[in-house]
Amino acid sequence: MSELPRFRIGTGPETIRVVKQILRDGVLPDIYVAGGALVHIEQVSGDLTTAADEDSPLPVAASPLNPAALAGLLAERTFVYRMRTRKDALGDPETYEEEATPAAAALGAALAAKTWPNTAPLRGIIGAPVLRRDGTLLQAPGYDPATGLYLASKVDLKPVPERPTGEQVAAARSFLLDRFLRDFPWAGPADRANYVALLATPILRHYTRSLTPFALIDATMPASGKTILTGGPGMLYGQKILPWVDDEGELRKSITGVFAEQVGVVIWDNLPEGTVIDSAVLANLVTTGAWSDRQLGASRIVGGINDRLWMATGNNLQVGGDMASRTVRVHLDPDMPRPESRDQTGFGIPYLDQWILDPGNQLTVLWHLLVLVLDWTGNDAPRSTGVSMRQFTPWAQALGGFLAWHGIDGFLSNITAVRDIDEDETRWTTFLACWHERHGETPMSAAELRADAEPDQLNGVHVDRWDGQFITTATGRLPNPLQLGRLLTGQNGRWRGDYVIRAGKHERGNRAVFHVERHPGNTENR
Repeated sequence: MSELPRFRIGTGPETIRVVKQILRDGVLPDIYVAGGALVHIEQVSGDLTTAADEDSPLPVAASPLNPAALAGLLAERTFVYRMRTRKDALGDPETYEEEATPAAAALGAALAAKTWPNTAPLRGIIGAPVLRRDGTLLQAPGYDPATGLYLASKVDLKPVPERPTGEQVAAARSFLLDRFLRDFPWAGPADRANYVALLATPILRHYTRSLTPFALIDATMPASGKTILTGGPGMLYGQKILPWVDDEGELRKSITGVFAEQVGVVIWDNLPEGTVIDSAVLANLVTTGAWSDRQLGASRIVGGINDRLWMATGNNLQVGGDMASRTVRVHLDPDMPRPESRDQTGFGIPYLDQWILDPGNQLTVLWHLLVLVLDWTGNDAPRSTGVSMRQFTPWAQALGGFLAWHGIDGFLSNITAVRDIDEDETRWTTFLACWHERHGETPMSAAELRADAEPDQLNGVHVDRWDGQFITTATGRLPNPLQLGRLLTGQNGRWRGDYVIRAGKHERGNRAVFHVERHPGNTENR
């Protein structure tokens, strides 16, 4: 025990002062402060990822420092003792040192402080190198004082040159495009370009200081390669797989739970075919820089910096509501039955689903990607100033510039296709077009419009004058007049395709009326 630092404790107050001083002097290694509370970073044992659609946590975790954990660290890293008195062989009193564990109450009192001025702040744990805000690469494992980030790489990476040579850049581009991504059945150039942007996003997010849109990776057929694509960033940066839930409250709970884990990518994998992603919770998530919510089973509020990449996979997925303008789509179309039976002879990387599980191969992908990133930043990181994507414009301009620098075309050129799979937009546009065709710009109350939706009787047969295009509630039923009035009020002034609802007051002034205008620039079928 002589080689361990020694600390004497005594009464309760004395013990609290001694333990606080141990913490403030940095005697115990790997202690950081986050949100005013001390955390301890340690290796995590027992995790084994065997497939691209399984959780792939980072090899270290930051755990809140509680009294039990602190007692263990003190026993391992220090010699804590108190003085005792006993009688010697002659019956005379003598003092001696007795190793001791401080009382839990004293440890808790020492940890209760919120101010730790000499303790390094921990902003987060990352699983792969990232660009600092000054454009330099954080690639040394461990804690980085400049960013407050702790790099816990899932694979040991050889140093990446700050200024890659032309040969290294050419080799990196060839590997990523001509080998790693060559044989995916991309629906078009935009899908490949969008994916490369998503793959590089965790590296560039701290540098671009931007929000990141939701990523949708879908296909026309099963076994097209969706899970391999999400497994790319997930394996590199650490991933958490979540089951999809339609309930907004349950979705919020699952998102909050993720913030207690050290992962860079969160994936809702294999959603049911044709699922419509229309969630106010998700729309809020991807447009906020920090997340907070009440912890499940507790009264305290938890959360953190929203620096994760959020993704979903499935077949023929749709988006609705505000998610349409907050989503980047990567679409695969093998255009063949049973794509899993394709002969992989001659593929750039045969059996990629197994290849990507090897940590050495993950290292290869990451190294080449970092070479391309550093080549771009080493040439002043040109942006694509003509690209715009609402709250995500800084991200779009930075990643668009990165892709353009390396000659990867098509970035975000499928935005119209994303709008085409916007189920909410399609429903409202069709409804308004039918409304305008039937009634022109005649003002109508919600009750009058709802009455018009009732089917006619023709020779004993119900005839729907709206041909099934009348707007419905979330349960698929026709709304009552009160529900319809609320729906129409919520859409007032919002353009749907070439149509927009205008609200006003009835001439008697006692009720609201609505009509549909058509954009004057569109004269087709008029």
